[in-house]
Amino acid sequence: MSRLRDAMVAEVCGTFLLVLFGTGVVAAAVLTGAQVGLWQVAAVWGFGVTIAIASTAGVSGAHLNPAVTLAMTVFRGTSFPRSRALPYVGAQMAGAVLAGCVVLAVFSPFIERFEREHSIVRGEGGSEASAMVFGEYFPNPAIYPESTHEGGADRDLVSPLRAAGVEAFGTAVLVFVIFALTDARRASVAGTMTPLLIGFTVAVLISLFAPVTQAGWNPARDFGPRLVAFVAGWGEVAIPGPHGGFWVYILGPLVGGLVGGAVYEVTLGRAGAAVEA
Repeated sequence: MSRLRDAMVAEVCGTFLLVLFGTGVVAAAVLTGAQVGLWQVAAVWGFGVTIAIASTAGVSGAHLNPAVTLAMTVFRGTSFPRSRALPYVGAQMAGAVLAGCVVLAVFSPFIERFEREHSIVRGEGGSEASAMVFGEYFPNPAIYPESTHEGGADRDLVSPLRAAGVEAFGTAVLVFVIFALTDARRASVAGTMTPLLIGFTVAVLISLFAPVTQAGWNPARDFGPRLVAFVAGWGEVAIPGPHGGFWVYILGPLVGGLVGGAVYEVTLGRAGAAVEA
């Protein structure tokens, strides 16, 4: 029991760090212009993921993502006890909510200033432009501001189904890489570089797909801060969101994680097992 407790604490701490760095850099970019260009945001995200994994992998394995936990439960049940799945997801959600609260506390005056400058009424249509600091929207409101206005030119640029597909695909790629870098059946060439390589997989995926969906790849990363936004006054703009689309960032990554794990197991995973035999 103490080992499970320690693992849950690690998942809370790791997910907190991941979401703090990730949503924090989005807040800094959107509200203050501190970052210039998408790659700067993506790079900070990548380093944040690296730091979070390196800090907690020795205790919990650093899932830090319900999609990763689900994939590990299904495909690596021999090394990851299935009884840990729900506690891990609960811990990840707790860490994500805590990070969302910190971002709200730190950036609240800047959010209010941003809303005044852009004539945004929190909780009404158009307030996705400030709510995106917490949860995610499609298409990215910072790149396609017209998408936040009823009848805006970019409002229907990305459908919920397309957004879910992008989230599933990105998560599949991420989980495939995680499985490849952490497969005990194979001699890893990554070693201590594993956290950095995973972090920069996230950064590359963000740089490619953030214009479409803001690039979540992690249900806890989206839903935890989204809950904070819901309570902080964004209401239906946060949940269920435009097009009722908050589910995109839960179902998409969960399905994608399973696809990524399955593809790895029937391709490189099978090849690694054959070499071991």
